[in-house]
Amino acid sequence: MVFGRISHNRTADAVVEQIELLILQGILRPGDRLPGERDLAAQVDVSRPILREALKTLEERGLTASRQGEGTFVADVIGTVFSAPVVGLIRRYPKAVEDYFEFRRGVEAWSSELAAERATDADREILSRIVAAMEEAHRGPDTEAEAALDLEFHTAIGEAAHNLVLLHTLRSCYRLLADGVFYSRSRLYGRPEARDAIMAQHRAIHAAIMAGDPRRARAAAEAHIDYVAAATRAADTREDRAHAASLRLELLTSRRQRRPALTRLAASGE
Repeated sequence: MVFGRISHNRTADAVVEQIELLILQGILRPGDRLPGERDLAAQVDVSRPILREALKTLEERGLTASRQGEGTFVADVIGTVFSAPVVGLIRRYPKAVEDYFEFRRGVEAWSSELAAERATDADREILSRIVAAMEEAHRGPDTEAEAALDLEFHTAIGEAAHNLVLLHTLRSCYRLLADGVFYSRSRLYGRPEARDAIMAQHRAIHAAIMAGDPRRARAAAEAHIDYVAAATRAADTREDRAHAASLRLELLTSRRQRRPALTRLAASGE
């Protein structure tokens, strides 16, 4: 059970504290639906009036949101780390992508290192299940499923690091990545050689965490981000070259189409 019985001090504050901690620890995620009022009151062992008071406090704090006829859900508390104006700047200036990789290299390495030191049996089981799903997706043609599991894998490492600030920072960063703000993951997963390389790198990170080897986990994470950054730059270069060549071809075709017309005009003396 996610929610535990409150054995002492059955007050609204105690209920609020339990749910806040579940959100802070990343156990309850944005969009998760809380149990119905009757069920939740029974699970935490408080009266329904006390529970209503607690839910009202959580909503006033912006941690939950009620939807008429649907229930109470954990609010989107992640996106506030990067404001809309900052996201707009990132989209308009490619330099931010380089800074993103520099930032992610540091936090991913630290996150993997902490996960190797702190992961519990449950954390390792979660990571192993995700990697097994990635292996299955990798054997098939569904690159979108594999890319989605990529983010799930890195999120699970952040959870296994057991650092609350790091966890929510990573989740905010991954939200922008999932939305394609920093770069398009489909460009990488659409290339078989890159897809194979990324899968091998994920295996290496997973193996180091499972072995409880912080140094190897850090090195594997750094190598992974270095590869993704280099592959993204290479993809950008290929696209720039393709665009330039396409424009040259278009102009060449246009010039050749115009030359016969100019020749006819000259011959007619017009």
